Amino acid sequence: MTAAPTPAPARAPVPTLTPDGDAEALREVVRDFLARHGDADGVLHGRPAGPEERRTVWRRFAGELGAAGLDVPERLGGAGAGFREVAVVAEEMGRSLARLPWLSTSVTALGVLAGTGEDELIGRLVSGGTTAAVAVHDASADAPARAVRTPDGWRVTGRKDLVVDGAEADVLLVAASSPDGPVVLAVDAGSPGTTAAGVRALDPTRPLAEVGLDESPARLVAGPDTAAAVLSRARHRTLAALACEQTGGTGAALDMAVRHACDRVQFGRPIGTFQAVKHRCSDMLVQLEAARSASLWAAACAADDAAALPIAARTAALVCGRAYTWVAAENVQVHGGIGFSWEHPAHLHVRRAATSRVLPDGEPAGAAALLDEVLGATRT
Repeated sequence: MTAAPTPAPARAPVPTLTPDGDAEALREVVRDFLARHGDADGVLHGRPAGPEERRTVWRRFAGELGAAGLDVPERLGGAGAGFREVAVVAEEMGRSLARLPWLSTSVTALGVLAGTGEDELIGRLVSGGTTAAVAVHDASADAPARAVRTPDGWRVTGRKDLVVDGAEADVLLVAASSPDGPVVLAVDAGSPGTTAAGVRALDPTRPLAEVGLDESPARLVAGPDTAAAVLSRARHRTLAALACEQTGGTGAALDMAVRHACDRVQFGRPIGTFQAVKHRCSDMLVQLEAARSASLWAAACAADDAAALPIAARTAALVCGRAYTWVAAENVQVHGGIGFSWEHPAHLHVRRAATSRVLPDGEPAGAAALLDEVLGATRT
């Protein structure tokens, strides 16, 4: 008698990669809003110019559009959607280069706060009334931020750099060490002993700050038992969103190049008809499609497959970062002399591409971390 074949092991469902119709409708709304308040030409000419104007635009973006808490439960004031909707907004933010605290507040900070019981703070972030920045990188490896628990509550001392949107944030989420292990603390930006100063950065559309903490009063968000997991989850969430943002920027740079190639006439013909230019644009499209595939995978894992997210997010960060950098540089070449001028917005994508590749880990560290994730997955 022939033995019955052994049934194949059940496979985990494959996450749906592409956004649905509702997400695409959201894309149109967000793109229209950002075209009026944060397109590349507007950023180039300083719109929105001042902190108060940016805060007003942010409140509208967060409150009226609901873009600040798309994957936050409705009971906390969010839209109750998923990360695919977050990915759509990330892509449009990358296209527009809008200087809004969306990545720091809606992606990284909410990623830190999810599941910590900080419902009141989450509600304020979702409504747009409060912004937050996450301070993880110590300004000196020899002097990491340290937190101690006193009879009056927690106090934290140290210096943090590379804090995205840190100079204008209302709340700082600070990673620090304590006698019992790593912790995450919430610090009000205006509290005693706390300073946040903007630093000159390559990308004017993504402001960075250095934060100083001198026994600043703080509130515990995540203790030694959960802090490492909380920060890891937020890091992978940020990497996935950054990959989607880089894909949007890649698409914007390609569109800019193609539009110029169609409009610019030389020797009586659009330069896009010349073989060297059309092949260059075709190569840019190949890079865009590679970035889109990687970012969609990361977004799908963030939405439906948390176990696969670390590998997917780090892979997407490498693929999308390199694609954006290359396409942004090629866009300058297609534009010729005007592309090298400060008056043209092409350089804004070159700058954003360069800085995005070093957030939050930096490419060399990200590649090493991806290798560790892959080796860890094969061992299990």
